[in-house]
Amino acid sequence: MSYSTQLSEFKGTLGELIEEAPELEQFAGFIHSAEATDVLDNKTKELISLAIGVAVRCEHCILWHTDAALEAGATHEEVVDALKIAVVMGGGPAMTYAVDAYEILCALEEERAA
Repeated sequence: MSYSTQLSEFKGTLGELIEEAPELEQFAGFIHSAEATDVLDNKTKELISLAIGVAVRCEHCILWHTDAALEAGATHEEVVDALKIAVVMGGGPAMTYAVDAYEILCALEEERAA
């Protein structure tokens, strides 16, 4: 299954969960507010989110924010640079997730090019 398909399915299931647990909508609203581009631009925020996702070892976060960083115009080199910072902050465990993120980056770039 492609990473794009995995992400789409995850977003759909997240939407279903929020429908069944509407109190989660408040948290989703906070996310939307925090991701506003009043000070930092969207690309920067997505690269930060990706780096944190790697450092805290969140596989879904890595997929979500790699895709969002590319959508926001991040280059391959910028994503790799963010992955380096994630490893600096998260050490060895983050390096293994940085490898996962790198694989996702390459696959999403290939999917977009096709």
